[in-house]
Amino acid sequence: MGGAPSVTMRVAVVGGGWAGLSAAVTAVGLGHDVRLFESAAVLGGRARSVHAPALETDIDNGQHILLGAYTATLALMRDLGLDPARRFVRLPLSVRSADGTLDLRAPPGLPAPLHVAAGLLAARGLSWKEKLSALRAMTVLRRSGWKTPRGATVQEWLSLTLQPPRLRALLWAPLCIATLNTPVEQACAQLFAHVLRDSLGASRRGVSDMLIPRTTLSELWPARVEELARSGAFGQGPHGASSAAAALEIHRSTTIRRLRYTGTGPSMREETGGEGGLCAGMPAGAQRLVLDDRPEAYDAVLLCGNTPSTSRLLATLPAQPGGDAFLDDLRAFEHAPIATLTLELERSFVLPSPMLLLHEDRHRGHFGQWLFQGQDAGRRLLHVVVSDADALLQWERSSAVAGMVEQLREQLRGHAMPAVLQHALIVEKRATFLAVPDLRRPGNRTPWPGVWVAGDWTDTGYPAVLEGAVRSGRDAARAMHASFSGASLGS
Repeated sequence: MGGAPSVTMRVAVVGGGWAGLSAAVTAVGLGHDVRLFESAAVLGGRARSVHAPALETDIDNGQHILLGAYTATLALMRDLGLDPARRFVRLPLSVRSADGTLDLRAPPGLPAPLHVAAGLLAARGLSWKEKLSALRAMTVLRRSGWKTPRGATVQEWLSLTLQPPRLRALLWAPLCIATLNTPVEQACAQLFAHVLRDSLGASRRGVSDMLIPRTTLSELWPARVEELARSGAFGQGPHGASSAAAALEIHRSTTIRRLRYTGTGPSMREETGGEGGLCAGMPAGAQRLVLDDRPEAYDAVLLCGNTPSTSRLLATLPAQPGGDAFLDDLRAFEHAPIATLTLELERSFVLPSPMLLLHEDRHRGHFGQWLFQGQDAGRRLLHVVVSDADALLQWERSSAVAGMVEQLREQLRGHAMPAVLQHALIVEKRATFLAVPDLRRPGNRTPWPGVWVAGDWTDTGYPAVLEGAVRSGRDAARAMHASFSGASLGS
């Protein structure tokens, strides 16, 4: 690095979801003094644990699975001293329905991608025509480099690849709604292709494995970040040596409503601790950022909330060239809800697989799409997931719950589900953005000096999945660091 001094910046991260936590951990790892502000009482954003009084326990606000391809999340967990093997149930790729009408499992022993082809050919519940149609679609995608026609929806792609109607309903539509939270007639085919690339089309076997958390989402790794921040461990170098100013301070239940610039000059410090070690290329008196009326000023701010909150904060800053177009892009995002029904059963009940596909019938109130085994030691909790849950929200709550309980009893054939004692229904109204074609998703840099954005809605190449959030937060922190460290080297 040409002997240039290491510069520590004061950085604010607004938002304590997976993107914000990833950004904060990355920034402090690069040697910066970081403060994270989260409006909720619990870290994790749309992937967090909440207390359910009716169940007298903590449950997740939604069920999430990860893939072996989610390298950024797994690397982050290891950097935090966590062993993913202990935190996840790792399953070979499979799609099994609760009623037994579909059973697709990648057989052991075969290398990728042959394991998926063999699983499709051996799948129970699909005709030979349907199996060959699915294989043909995957082959066409692979040969095209996982590219789909520009602007195509998933429904249009299914028509182009001549997928039979029953196969669409039984396999493709459930996979689309589960991964994109967007109906096939609206969903972006290119994003769906990226999902298929990392699952059914994985080039290495372990990459397509499904990872189901053994713990609540807060315990999975966000709680570890808070633990390390509280103990001051982030201020330790890789060999236990103290780093002069690197630290992470977390403020929960703190809503930030306004940003403003102040011309008091940068706070950047050299690693020796001297104040005012300015980066070359950063003019004396360069503007810093203040959050609301807080007394401290920041050299950089990383906004890691959803698009509505991010656009509201950016709109409080002075106009910048390109700023109106940036805000218009954020305001163009639409969102869809996800509902999760947690049932407490009278006694222990073990599902034939930790995750099962459910068949919808919305006219009967059968809204459930996936069924998960709970993480409780007593095996008495079940979680029913409803993506694209607008239709469910039109029902009276008790009727919707009764309909989904009826759905489970009908579809868990041969498995007598015990009586339901209690339940909790959680709805995330803005769970994910609608993943439609030609949606303009921004990068991490904004037109406003010193301000970066991160979230699963940025241009990650993924739909609104947790891996996208982690990658976006990491990349935003790296871009922020490179912007300032590059200036210090005169680059």
